[in-house]
Amino acid sequence: MQAVVADLYQRLARAYGPQGWWPADEAFEMMIGAILIQHTVWSNAAKAIENLRAAGLLAPEPIANMTTDRLARLIQPAGVFNVKAKRVACFVRWYLTNGGFDALSELSTPVLRAALLSVHGVGPETADDILVYAFNRPVFVVDAYTRRLLRRYGLLTGREPYAEIRTLVEAAMPADPEVLGEFHALVVEHGKMACRSTPICERCCLQRDCAGVADV
Repeated sequence: MQAVVADLYQRLARAYGPQGWWPADEAFEMMIGAILIQHTVWSNAAKAIENLRAAGLLAPEPIANMTTDRLARLIQPAGVFNVKAKRVACFVRWYLTNGGFDALSELSTPVLRAALLSVHGVGPETADDILVYAFNRPVFVVDAYTRRLLRRYGLLTGREPYAEIRTLVEAAMPADPEVLGEFHALVVEHGKMACRSTPICERCCLQRDCAGVADV
């Protein structure tokens, strides 16, 4: 199975080329983006980030010092903005309380993951986004695109928990944050281009080995 996963990465890389994720100027922006993109598309999260940047507020201290109402108005393009404003505010308070990027970088990956998961609104997918793309840790992000692709490729039943899927992929790949982050980005691109809920099989670079088209 590990060889199959590794081959899957190579085939996606040949089909789509380098993805260059995560689209952010620095680590803190990436972390905020990981919260804002929850349950929406990147273009909406990017508009919310640009609003913060244009207001001169895309930094930990300014966000911590503003009201949640103002924060909600600024991030409105990301959707469910009242919920996300509370999540961003909680994250930023946690981030500052724990010493910011430099202090958090000193933590081991398991300890940092557990700390991230303790923050209101940060689940496994968001935590692993932050780990690999902001803190450069060798973890793989499991999302709906991953579950759908691996299910259709015959590698999952569809009932596996998040951690089991992440471990499956990480065991097959080099412990390299750039490779694992790129793999996740390639899976997302493939999910958008071909492996949709209703698949567009004629676009699929993996079609000859696809086990089926049942959604999960």
